[in-house]
Amino acid sequence: MKLPILTALTAALLSTTALADEIWVTNEKDDTISVIDVETLDVIRTIETGERPRGITFSKDFSVVYICASDSDAVQVMDPNTGEILHDLPSGEDPEQFVLHPDNRHLYIANEDDAITTVVDTETRTVVAQIDVGIEPEGMAVSPDGKIAITTSETTNMAHWIDTETQQLFANTLVDSRPRHAEFIKEGTELWVSAEIGGTISVFDVATQTEKTKIDFELPNIHPDRVQPVGFEFTTGDRHAFVALGPSNHVAVVNAETYEVEEYILVGRRVWHMDFNRDRTLLFTTNGVSGDVTVIDVASRKAIKSIKVGRFPWGAAFRPTD
Repeated sequence: MKLPILTALTAALLSTTALADEIWVTNEKDDTISVIDVETLDVIRTIETGERPRGITFSKDFSVVYICASDSDAVQVMDPNTGEILHDLPSGEDPEQFVLHPDNRHLYIANEDDAITTVVDTETRTVVAQIDVGIEPEGMAVSPDGKIAITTSETTNMAHWIDTETQQLFANTLVDSRPRHAEFIKEGTELWVSAEIGGTISVFDVATQTEKTKIDFELPNIHPDRVQPVGFEFTTGDRHAFVALGPSNHVAVVNAETYEVEEYILVGRRVWHMDFNRDRTLLFTTNGVSGDVTVIDVASRKAIKSIKVGRFPWGAAFRPTD
């Protein structure tokens, strides 16, 4: 009689573990977050936020989640277990994107309307610095060692290099039209910046701030004007980049060593951003116009499911809960 009981308990424990991981998606038209269970691939919670939530990131220990509520002019700090807004941080006007410093304390925030990057101490809830950058800043990145922060400015068409010790600019590098997203890879030796209207990704040598190469995208039967790279993420070991190509409704797979595009994957309409599950075997893309999330099997490079979320999903962030 004990065997069925033990089997049931084991199954329940395994199920509980499997259901732990989540993908959090900001819905900018609904002022909500959709929480997706990574195991079942279903939305299990919908949480209200401030107005027009876009950027989203968790603290290093996942105890709080930070949300750019752009039209509320606030970065909101939420308890992910209860969905309660704990407090707002002084973010400056129209926060679009942000990045958390490796010290788990300082947020670097792009303020689109004011052409500044605001640095906020999340513990004291005070502004540490405001740094003048180009017009319409959006993308943010910070190097793995925490020494360099990057802001991209959409109208000035630049990546701005910030010394995080002095909070001063030390370089400005031109990219193609309307840069949107930036990421450091290869232990901080390379910086990638996407240019939405330019249709390219520029790859920089971090030591010299010089451009190493430029990645172009070309989809058959799709006009080049619709191929607009925005967000991107890297597989384990920075071997490949998955790049959201906006209104082309595709994600590109780029070899990060050769810089060649290897494949294109059809997803939902107007793909913006994305994040991986824990072991990076699944990729979740936010598709703004179709109001859904596409799940991609990384090994096969195939879309395996579409998950309906709120209106105009924009940002995505992974959360383990075990």
